[in-house]
Amino acid sequence: MSETPTKIELLSPARNYETAVDAINHGADAVYIGAPRFGARQAAGNSVEDIARLCEYAHIFGVKIYVTLNTIIFEEELPEVEQLIGELYNAGVDALIVQDMGILRMNIPPIALHASTQMDNRNAEKVDFLYRAGFEQVVLARELSLREIGDIHRAVPEARLEAFVHGALCVSYSGRCYASQHCFGRSANRGACAQFCRLSFDLVDADGSVIIKDKHLLSLKDMNRSESLEQMLDAGVVSFKIEGRLKENSYVKNVTAYYRERLDEIFARRQEFVRSSYGVTRPQFVPSPEKSFSRGFTSYFLNGRGEDITSFDTPKSLGEKMGTVTKVFRNYILVSDGRDFSNGDGACFVGKDGKLQGFRVNKVEGDRLFPLTMPDIHQGAQLFRNLNVAFEQEVARSSSPRRLRLDVTFAATETGFSLTASDESGVSVTVDAVCEKALARTAQRANLLTQLAKWGNTPFELIDAKVLFDEDYFIPSSLVADMRRSACDKLLARHKDEYVRDTQKPLPQGVIFNEKSLDYTGNVANSLARDFYASCGVQSVSLAYELDAPAGVPVMYCKHCIKYSLGWCSKSGVKHSYKEPFFLVGGDGRRFKLSFDCRNCMMMVVNE
Repeated sequence: MSETPTKIELLSPARNYETAVDAINHGADAVYIGAPRFGARQAAGNSVEDIARLCEYAHIFGVKIYVTLNTIIFEEELPEVEQLIGELYNAGVDALIVQDMGILRMNIPPIALHASTQMDNRNAEKVDFLYRAGFEQVVLARELSLREIGDIHRAVPEARLEAFVHGALCVSYSGRCYASQHCFGRSANRGACAQFCRLSFDLVDADGSVIIKDKHLLSLKDMNRSESLEQMLDAGVVSFKIEGRLKENSYVKNVTAYYRERLDEIFARRQEFVRSSYGVTRPQFVPSPEKSFSRGFTSYFLNGRGEDITSFDTPKSLGEKMGTVTKVFRNYILVSDGRDFSNGDGACFVGKDGKLQGFRVNKVEGDRLFPLTMPDIHQGAQLFRNLNVAFEQEVARSSSPRRLRLDVTFAATETGFSLTASDESGVSVTVDAVCEKALARTAQRANLLTQLAKWGNTPFELIDAKVLFDEDYFIPSSLVADMRRSACDKLLARHKDEYVRDTQKPLPQGVIFNEKSLDYTGNVANSLARDFYASCGVQSVSLAYELDAPAGVPVMYCKHCIKYSLGWCSKSGVKHSYKEPFFLVGGDGRRFKLSFDCRNCMMMVVNE
């Protein structure tokens, strides 16, 4: 007997109800969305009423709704958070993505808890602790390799592992970045990141010599792991997460549809995996992540260190490569292949000064581009398109709803007729109609089949209809329509009544944390979190950086290494002529010392 297939979810972001519905209609198996407060993207909050409405729609298809409640919580906010969790549970939310361990000490309903990547989940020991503490699903650190993910899965096979596959990258290990708080009083652990890592810096040595001038030395490319999904499945990942709760609807539609196609291609070959939700989706465009916002792509350490992960020239979107400038004329540019450009497109390039510049395409004639305003562009420049007008219009028009595939049988009974509808999720209902069975003068089967197929603007579409009698009974179309509507209502009611949410794992007693003390990186900001760690054997707990910022400590812990990017990795044996330590100097004159832990391949950015 074959084993039960492993359910795999494609997890998409949503900034609001409309974006979430678009994600569902383009193939998401689960959606994560911000709560009214206490999510790691302050600008992506949603009302409990909208979240309840979203749950009602999503659960028809078995799609799960996860709400981000993944900030650290201050003492005075504890009662509000506890009340909010109750409201979210009553709204139908499937799970909360959380960071603050104080939530485990609250009096909350049995809602499932997922451990946010803000918890810095990068080894088996941490994942095992979180699973034993009550977390069903753990969002892994983005920096992990396939081997490291596999090691965690083998060590803690019970835990569901969630991993990012696409989107913007934080240069610091999530949850261990305090630069925004240090510089601007805006805490990343409180959902208010000011994107310090996207700023430009000079790199200087201990003697003040400028090594690099005015570059975005902490800015990374965007993640794209679409070529490694099968390897991630084999490593133990069951939830594939797309970043982007602040992204536009077109981005969410496009990227979700793209990963839906890639995963379904794998599932068609690998019967041991199956998608975790139901319903067919038909995007009205050809998905292509290159045509949405990106800073260029990287698989980001998934196969170890090696590829270029940085975007030093710009933190802005480059988009798709579109050819090389072969000649510049007074009012137009000749491009090696510009035939895919359209009037109104946005184009960009890195100028001779190393800065990103852009222009709007006013007119296209073959390989000739006529800019609205002529840029200072040079022959040989690599041209990118960061706004594809035709594609954006195509994606905006894509509103094809999700449908559950349906089989229908129509039968004669002693007192009339019955209609049985069974959808792909296994839900089945029967509607009986009491009426006289009179024979018709003309053939009726074709018209009956036509009426049985009319499911219109409902979540269902007919795949197969069977009529289980040979007689040509006269059956009014209005009767069939009434039976069909009644079956639809019953199906929807069954989906609502029989939907089963995950529940919180029973919280065990005596879970021991592997450290006896926690410094500011423990992100403990309230008494409940402190009590939780004390119950786990932690004897000393420092306050979170937001409450007591120590001087001279790292404000970023990065797998990205500037020395490695420059070819000066200590393990390579390549020497440089500059005096260490190195410093990052911002445009406002702030200095940050760089510290390198070469044994653990980590760079720290230290406040001064």
